[in-house]
Amino acid sequence: MMVVPARVALRTTLVASVVITALSLAAATLGHGVARAADAAPVHYTLDPAKSTFEYQFTQAGALNKGKFTKYTVTLDFSADSLATSKLDVVVDMSSLDTGDKERDETLKTADLFSVAKFPQSRFTSTQITKTSSGYDAVGKLTIRGVSRDVHVLFSFQPAGSLIGKTAIKRLDFGVGQGDWKATDQVGNDVTVSYALRLVPAAH
Repeated sequence: MMVVPARVALRTTLVASVVITALSLAAATLGHGVARAADAAPVHYTLDPAKSTFEYQFTQAGALNKGKFTKYTVTLDFSADSLATSKLDVVVDMSSLDTGDKERDETLKTADLFSVAKFPQSRFTSTQITKTSSGYDAVGKLTIRGVSRDVHVLFSFQPAGSLIGKTAIKRLDFGVGQGDWKATDQVGNDVTVSYALRLVPAAH
C-alpha cells in the first residue's frame, strides 16, 4: 500500500476545492443569466376590442371633426427589459370608418380618398421601440392606400394592459386626396390619431 505524503494530499484537496468552487460559481452565474433572460422575454398581448377605442380628428370647413374605426386588430410583444425584441402591429379595416355622417363616410371610402374597395386595410408595423421620458416610441412603417411611410407612434403602456397615446400624420403623404381633394382649404392635411387600447396577455 502506497502512502501519500501529507503535503501532496493537502495540495490535491485544495485543487479539488478550487475546482468545485469555480464550477459552482459558473453554474450559479449561468442560472442567473437564464432567469434574467426568461424575465426579459416579451409578453404577447392581443386586443380586447370591447374595451378599446381608435379615433381620429381632422378639420373640415374650418371645424374640428372626429371619427373612429370600429374594426381593427392589435398585437403587442412587449418587455420593458427587452425593447429590442418588442413589437407593435396594428391592422385597421378601413370600411369600418365612422364619422357619424353616412354621406361623408361613403365619400371618404371613394377612390379619390381612402379608396377602400382597392385598399381595404391600413397597417402599422414597428421596426423599433425605444423608451422616452413619458413612455415609448414605436418607429415603423404605416401603410395607407398602398403608400408606406416611416412614422413614430407614441404611447404609454402599463403591464396590466393599458396602451394609450396619439400620433399625427398628413393625409396627403399617403395619397388620401386626389383631384379636388388635394386642396386643403376644405379638408385639412393634418390628422390626429388617438388610441386607448385594452390589451390582454395571450393564453399559453
